[in-house]
Amino acid sequence: MDRIILHCDLNSFFASVELLSRPELRAMPVAVCGDPNARHGIILAKNEPAKACGVQTAETIWQARRKCPDLYLLPPHHDQYRLYSRAVNDIYARYTDLVEPFGIDESWLDLTGSAHLFGGDPKAIADDIRRTVREELGLTLSVGVSFNKVFAKLGSDYRKPDATTVISRQNWREIVWPLPVGSLLFAGRASQGKLRQYGVETVGQLAACQPEMLESFLGKNGLQLLSYARGEDREAVRSRFQQEPVKSVGNGQTFPRDLTSRREVREELTLLADSVASRLRACDLYAGGVQITYRTPDFRNFSRQAQLPAPTHLMRPLADECMELLERIWKPPAPIRMLTVTAIHLTEEGDAWQQEDLFTPVPQQEKQQKQEKLEQAMDSIRGKYGKTAIRFGASHITKEEDPLP
Repeated sequence: MDRIILHCDLNSFFASVELLSRPELRAMPVAVCGDPNARHGIILAKNEPAKACGVQTAETIWQARRKCPDLYLLPPHHDQYRLYSRAVNDIYARYTDLVEPFGIDESWLDLTGSAHLFGGDPKAIADDIRRTVREELGLTLSVGVSFNKVFAKLGSDYRKPDATTVISRQNWREIVWPLPVGSLLFAGRASQGKLRQYGVETVGQLAACQPEMLESFLGKNGLQLLSYARGEDREAVRSRFQQEPVKSVGNGQTFPRDLTSRREVREELTLLADSVASRLRACDLYAGGVQITYRTPDFRNFSRQAQLPAPTHLMRPLADECMELLERIWKPPAPIRMLTVTAIHLTEEGDAWQQEDLFTPVPQQEKQQKQEKLEQAMDSIRGKYGKTAIRFGASHITKEEDPLP
């Protein structure tokens, strides 16, 4: 028997929540945006009138206003978004205990074992969920109904806003195969670009490809996309109370002004590494590698990653490796708008290993032990007085060999 999977996607979530308290703006083009003074001035969400003007999520405010001069901008209230997200998922939980959030405004529901309790018709149940959310919370959502998670998500994207789309065993080829490859889950821009080079632009064309060809230039991701295109996804819906394994821990920062010197770059990079290291220790995880990404003022991203000599959850080795990676792709005074530090190849504390080195001097080993005690002490202080209670000073951040600036 096929599974009954729903994907529920709240329509223009941030904007919809804001308009609950500003109903007089509903007919106007409205967008939620970050703080332009902190250089976070991008569109986070927009309502339908703004969408009709061509306003897009993640574009800059000036780009959006050029398309829509009458665009009304609202600041975000993330605490309210989290509150409504929990409330919506509580409604979903009335229908099944298998509710898997996918971000703050999307969730998968597996109704295979509970649909009979609500009449047995998946589309009718989806419509009832939409009605309940609209009546109780004032929000609308689009729902995709299918026999796997990938097609259910395609269904919720197929018709918006406030609609239900059923992709069944009988109609999935007619609906799915004409769609662009980018409609598939995890088909990013890089994968789309490579597929386009081989004349593969639709899901149907992807489904007709040979596995060996896709694996040769997309690796395992190519085989995964092929299984999605052929309707072979079998991934289960997890309960929202089932913790997903942590695959990476990262932190990024957009700066009020561009960074142009090694000293200020190292200072900001180290603060990011400190945040990442603290989160690793809180999760009892060690990083086996790191990734550094920087963004230029014209929004181009550059990234490098590398394995660490040994798994770690300390700031210093993370920061040092990231700075070394950054030096390979950045030369001052080229301006940096944003930096992101990400710990990758994570292992649990009990599985972490460190190769003993007979040639490492005892003072160096003692220094590592002192660093461990120092950062654990900082964790304790932050746990008691808040995350901003203590931070590394410039003297600890700047390496002696770093030229200044």
